[in-house]
Amino acid sequence: MKDAPTHYCPGCGHGLVHRLICECIDEMGLRDTTIAVAPVGCAVLAYDYWDFDTTEAAHGRTPAVATAIKRVHPKNLVFTYQGDGDLAAIGTAEIIHAGNRGENISVIFVNNGVYGMTGGQMAPTTLLGQRTATSQFTRRSDKEGFPLKIMEMMQVLPGVTYLERTSIHSPKEVINAKRAIKKSFQTQINGNGFSMVEIISPCPTYWGMTPVRSMKRIKEEVMEEYELGVVKDAS
Repeated sequence: MKDAPTHYCPGCGHGLVHRLICECIDEMGLRDTTIAVAPVGCAVLAYDYWDFDTTEAAHGRTPAVATAIKRVHPKNLVFTYQGDGDLAAIGTAEIIHAGNRGENISVIFVNNGVYGMTGGQMAPTTLLGQRTATSQFTRRSDKEGFPLKIMEMMQVLPGVTYLERTSIHSPKEVINAKRAIKKSFQTQINGNGFSMVEIISPCPTYWGMTPVRSMKRIKEEVMEEYELGVVKDAS
């Protein structure tokens, strides 16, 4: 990682996930051959923190850009870093078709349940009963639909090799998230196809909570909807 001031809000999970990715890359000796793709969103400035090749993509188009890079540079580790608004809303088609094609890329999916960069609007992963900038009466199934479970949707695609949902709400889960990221990278190195790690992350600012309370919310509420664990492993 670069020695740079953070632009993330206090208690945001992105900085921690950034660090886990860097640790995996260093431990696997992949720094000189890694290419990351970050989209519009809270992680749009990821290249300010990562001391390896990183490019940007238009909102939601990250898997398409990563597909092109990986096909041109098949020996490189290519991964996307995406939030839930990017991956599960405007980028739904891209992520589904990249998985369906079995593209040999890794996806790091940071799910904090809201659009963080643009003001805390409701995202596809927002929980029922959760109030956001665009769901002032809370999310209701008969109005806004149900939370979208991307991992379970991707599970049925034959091109998808490895899927795991993790969290960073406790030291134990942070260690587990790092293990899952490393496994995703290794899946790609082995040429086994598409893999994705979902990481449940806090957004204290737009959850309207302290960082400590946000971590408790993940355990008490978010994990009730998004169960942690391996969703698919065909590696």
